[in-house]
Amino acid sequence: MSSSTAHRVRPVGPSGASEASGEVLRDIPLPPYVTVEDAQFAVRAVVVHAPRRWSGGVVCRNDASPHPCRLHRWGTRVLALRGLHAAEIAALIERGDPTAIVPRPDRPA
Repeated sequence: MSSSTAHRVRPVGPSGASEASGEVLRDIPLPPYVTVEDAQFAVRAVVVHAPRRWSGGVVCRNDASPHPCRLHRWGTRVLALRGLHAAEIAALIERGDPTAIVPRPDRPA
């Protein structure tokens, strides 16, 4: 997904407020470089905000927003920057352990 992806949500203010019918939530910015701590937060984000089938479709397991939610997208992008492939990220989600250790990226010698 691109960093310009946005989703619309219902405003939390009282009805009749001067705001538009929905406000735009942009993706969470990526860190300038991915540290070990960022990678651990990303694992937690993708595991806790994993997809769940619901009567209305696939939603975030944590907050029931349409999947993928902002934190899941952020976590996936951070882990990809860390060097993990889509299959490795999917395996982390499948394992379901938010404290799983992210393998070190392979670096050429």
